[in-house]
Amino acid sequence: MNVIAKRTLREFWEKHPSAEKALSAWYMIVSKRDWATPAEIKEAFGTNVDFVSDNRVIFDVGGNKYRVIVHVSYRYKSALIKFVGTHKEYDAIDPGTV
Repeated sequence: MNVIAKRTLREFWEKHPSAEKALSAWYMIVSKRDWATPAEIKEAFGTNVDFVSDNRVIFDVGGNKYRVIVHVSYRYKSALIKFVGTHKEYDAIDPGTV
C-alpha cells in the first residue's frame, strides 16, 4: 500500500517520542502490503483493527496506546492517514468523519 501523509506520523512522534518505534513498525508493515479487501487487513492485524464507514480503518498501535485511522483505497492500493493520536485523543473524535 502506498501510505500517504507519513509526515503526519513523524509530527506525532516528535510530540510523543515513545510512539516512534511502534508507528515506524506499523508504517513498514502497511507499506509492504497489497490489500484487496478488509478481510486481508483483518488477517494481518487481527483484533488490533476495526472498520468504520467510508473504507476507514482504525489501527490500534503500540499496545493500544495509539490509534491510526486511514482511508483505504483498495483499487489504487493506497492508505491515506486521516488521524494519529493517543487513545484519549481518539476518544474525543468521530472516526467516521475525521
